[in-house]
Amino acid sequence: MPKVKILVVEDSKDTFKLIQKHLKELEYAVSSFVASGEEAIKKAEEDMPDLVLMDIELEGKMDGIEAAGVIRARLDIPVVYLTAHSDEKILERAKLTEPFGYILKPFKKGELQSNIEMALYKYKVEKKLKKTNQELQDALDKVKLLSGLIPICANCKDVRDDGGNWKQVEDYIQTHSEAQFSHGICIKCTKELYPEFYDKNKDTGKQQSND
Repeated sequence: MPKVKILVVEDSKDTFKLIQKHLKELEYAVSSFVASGEEAIKKAEEDMPDLVLMDIELEGKMDGIEAAGVIRARLDIPVVYLTAHSDEKILERAKLTEPFGYILKPFKKGELQSNIEMALYKYKVEKKLKKTNQELQDALDKVKLLSGLIPICANCKDVRDDGGNWKQVEDYIQTHSEAQFSHGICIKCTKELYPEFYDKNKDTGKQQSND
């Protein structure tokens, strides 16, 4: 079974060495190590890791929250924040990126492992739920039901649609339902339109079909 690939975004080399040590002991693989938000996005696109461990305060103009937002929206990769900050305003900003975990420094190996495993599990469940919802939506899109009042001409039997256009009743029904039409001629119309044919077959009483 392939190892879980983790992108580590951390601007402290000492902290990275500790993370790297823990991840190796836990049998995770570090796909890359970067120190800025801009590099994090680039490496996430290149490596497509299973998870990103993201520090919040980083080198460069983009902090970890901004980078995480881009990675989550563009690549749909789960992000776990690894930070020394528990400030409420920072936490509220971080929530908007829908993180899968928030670990405060200093941390222990067991805490790192439990957050990674929980994040991977939550992400797997989320993907399955999204797939199920999409399948349900696709199924609902295919189901079309006729309901309510349908404006129909008393003379020619054309039906007026929502846009005010008049259509033949079969066109309207096919547009608003899953019904398909085949065409034939009923006994009444056969008698009126083709009397000689009707007289010949009147004993059978069968409907004549053009299909």
